[in-house]
Amino acid sequence: MSGAAEDPPVEADRVPGAPHPRHAPRVIGQDEAVAAFLAAAAAGRLHHGWLLTGPRGTGKATLAWAIARWLIAGGDADDIAVPETHPAIRRITALSEPRLHLVRRSVDERTGRLRSEIVVDDIRRLISFFHMSAAEGGRRVAIIDAADEMNTAAANAVLKMLEEPPTDGVLLLVSHQPGRLLPTIRSRCRTLRLTPLCPEAMAEALAPLQVQGDPARLAALAGGSVGEALRLAGQGGLDRYGELVALLSGLPALDRVRSAAFAEAAGARAGAEGDPFDLTMTLIDRFLSRAARAGLMGPPLPEAAQGEGALLARLSPDEDASRHWAGAQAHLSARARRGRAVNLDPAALVMDMLLTLAQGPGATDAAGRG
Repeated sequence: MSGAAEDPPVEADRVPGAPHPRHAPRVIGQDEAVAAFLAAAAAGRLHHGWLLTGPRGTGKATLAWAIARWLIAGGDADDIAVPETHPAIRRITALSEPRLHLVRRSVDERTGRLRSEIVVDDIRRLISFFHMSAAEGGRRVAIIDAADEMNTAAANAVLKMLEEPPTDGVLLLVSHQPGRLLPTIRSRCRTLRLTPLCPEAMAEALAPLQVQGDPARLAALAGGSVGEALRLAGQGGLDRYGELVALLSGLPALDRVRSAAFAEAAGARAGAEGDPFDLTMTLIDRFLSRAARAGLMGPPLPEAAQGEGALLARLSPDEDASRHWAGAQAHLSARARRGRAVNLDPAALVMDMLLTLAQGPGATDAAGRG
């Protein structure tokens, strides 16, 4: 594959603890998006630019690689899967297929570290790839993962390419936050929207990955995202969420000693497995989201922690309670962002949030106005 003979030390487009999406044997739980692509191809409406959107970890990159294999191998019009025996599959997996180019955050040669964004030099290599004639003819395919990470110069270069598309070229843009892309980029691509996976699809996707923890609870806490499930498993998210549920089980009373210990753990230094504060904020946000949903639909099943169902049934029995918890989620999330922006102590921020939740609706509503 052009410009990618060897993987960088860390692959920017791979979730830690998971295989790279190019190794995924099939797309799970996204039948509508797959059908939309195949229908367009069968009708002769194969667009030169495709924007794959949806929450992180729902299979956008997996689908992009499946489409790339299908385009290069000349797949069956009724099936996105390509037989593993096809000669192009091994080259694609090895990143040595001359008709495929991958754009992702590259390594800065001066520092030896991954860049924080996709830069214009990365796109210039993509332009050179499209200018070269493919050795075996046929379509040439490029994957940009993630397009949200392009800086302004890189985005403008991609826009020009979309305005003047290369002959027999197809661009597949993976985007977690399409709102961050130039509107003109979005308008020149056909969008495939992926949705959170259902529990059955989550179980199917997680089974071969051998993640630690109860698969059902992990799937529930991850909200239909395999990538999020892997992140939570790698950081002990299930245990941490269990601590949070146990801590909040006494609301409106709050054990100050246990709360302080929970907050101090959130303020620990970030390590190779991730940032404890970010994990804690994710779990508080997830709890409040599930509480808001419980007021409308009843406690979610399966539970993400022991005793969660009974707690949510008590805290969020009706629509009024649902509105309160939804408001609390928005207010406390904004407070966390402001606190981090001015480098407030993470442990103090978490403790303040716990105390606010214990004070009831008036406290969280006032926090939102402040």
